[in-house]
Amino acid sequence: MTSFTAACIQMTSGTDPEENLKVSSDLIREAISQGADFIATPEVTNMLEPYKVEAKRKAQLQEDDITLAAYRALAAEHKKWIMAGSLVIKKPDDDRLANRCFLINPDGNIAAWYDKIHMFDVELDNGETHKESNAYAPGERAVTTGTPWGRLGLAICYDVRFAHLFQDLAINGQAEMFTVPAAFTHTTGKAHWHTLLRARAIENGAFIIAPGQCGHHSETRHTFGHSLIIDPWGKVLADGGEEPGVVIADIDMTQVERRRRQIPNLKNLRPYDMDVMSADRAAAE
Repeated sequence: MTSFTAACIQMTSGTDPEENLKVSSDLIREAISQGADFIATPEVTNMLEPYKVEAKRKAQLQEDDITLAAYRALAAEHKKWIMAGSLVIKKPDDDRLANRCFLINPDGNIAAWYDKIHMFDVELDNGETHKESNAYAPGERAVTTGTPWGRLGLAICYDVRFAHLFQDLAINGQAEMFTVPAAFTHTTGKAHWHTLLRARAIENGAFIIAPGQCGHHSETRHTFGHSLIIDPWGKVLADGGEEPGVVIADIDMTQVERRRRQIPNLKNLRPYDMDVMSADRAAAE
């Protein structure tokens, strides 16, 4: 198969996993009714809990998580691919949590999973600060996996700022499309979200499917929304704006080979040495 219909679920997750599950499940069913073959939810779909102690209290082990179990049942019932963009998962061997993505196949089985590698530890000019590494353990492996339409590379939110990860997924992992579920802050999203995602698509000649959180989650968290589906030429096929809903687009995977043939930058990479010259040496030479 060379074409399919992809959907991003855009929502405003709160602190109650059961309520978030109800909202996301309804939106997944809406996407299925619109003909989606592949449905992706945003980062921290099951809860966006600003207080670390409460997040640890509410988080469940992977085998017990109610959202993962429900999505597996939905995938099997409707024979669709569902990606839980990420769920807050309790780790049995670490005091910190996992920010974990799950790809579920139409049999309801977990086809792949990925823990977010890059932690969002930032201090913005407006006084907004985030220290994700306080509560979450970073992942240690990059992941690609097969789908009926091509190889998929998995990334989460802040990962999008690390271009080498996507290049590695495309070259060594043979990824032809990427998922980038996110809870991008409104401040950084307004400045960088579209630019970063279009750049990763263009650099790698790959499709991007990026479902995002939107709206006000608490007094300290406001996310940007604008779930995006982008083609290998950098064209935005769908943009979710800043309200909850379903963002949907048709994907033609033949475009990947076409664009990579036109601009074969992944094949044109060359090794090089780094020479850091001093001002005195540069003048002498």
